[in-house]
Amino acid sequence: MDTEIRQHEEALRIAMLTSDVEALESLIADDLIFVGPSGDVFHKQDDLSLHRSGRQKLTLAEWRSVEISAQGQAAVTSVTAELAGTFDGAAFAGHFRYCRFWVKTASGWQVLGGSVIALPSA
Repeated sequence: MDTEIRQHEEALRIAMLTSDVEALESLIADDLIFVGPSGDVFHKQDDLSLHRSGRQKLTLAEWRSVEISAQGQAAVTSVTAELAGTFDGAAFAGHFRYCRFWVKTASGWQVLGGSVIALPSA
């Protein structure tokens, strides 16, 4: 299962980097709850809208480490990432940590919830 989750994390990374809304649609559960770095809560349609509209555009998305804890039909990932891009027209760059909750659905593995925080500069 570890390999399967790593493959889905990589697919998610590529979809985020390229704003591939179709891929994101299949990787994100319909009832997603995701907490952004500002504390705002995003749902699936919010996330897809950010990519569709260009409000969020990544120019760099590199996963530096991926830790996985899996049991049954669920998995938690802790991903350290280097990101750069724009959000609402403001440039950003830095190191971030994602925590994502993956569940195996009839459609395959999907992100049900998660959060991201900015990490201090090294």
